Amino acid sequence: MKKILIAGAGSYIGVSFRNYMNQYKNDYIVDTLDLKNKSWRKKNFSDYDVIFHVAGIAHIKETKGNAELYYKVNKDLTLEVAKKAKKDKVKQFIFLSSMSVYGLEVGTITRKTIPTPNTNYGKSKLMAEEALNKLSDDNFKVAILRPPMVYGEGCKR
Repeated sequence: MKKILIAGAGSYIGVSFRNYMNQYKNDYIVDTLDLKNKSWRKKNFSDYDVIFHVAGIAHIKETKGNAELYYKVNKDLTLEVAKKAKKDKVKQFIFLSSMSVYGLEVGTITRKTIPTPNTNYGKSKLMAEEALNKLSDDNFKVAILRPPMVYGEGCKR
């Protein structure tokens, strides 16, 4: 049985993923972890096969006053969780990034499209990706997902 820890309790994608995985209860155990306070640092990740990191700052209007928050949460917190996961011998870390790393408002994204984010959200996600890729090795696999705008019933806009 595989054990998955969703880092980012209460997130729209985390909750949706956990609900989806309920149909596979015989194959997977899915837990969630709230990262809003510092108590998560005491949790032992070594029981998990995968950390699915969905925590992040999104869906808030960017201002000069909140720019730092994007980097603290989307980059620094992500890297801190990944380093702990690697130290605790988790085999895979899945990071929910964003198509915003490309900075495109129109056009087509291909394998050759170079990321050029134009928002703090996109920049912070790309910086997290770059830092995570440096942690990746034969014993700690990093997977990065770049979905477009996520929406659905109950999702913030």
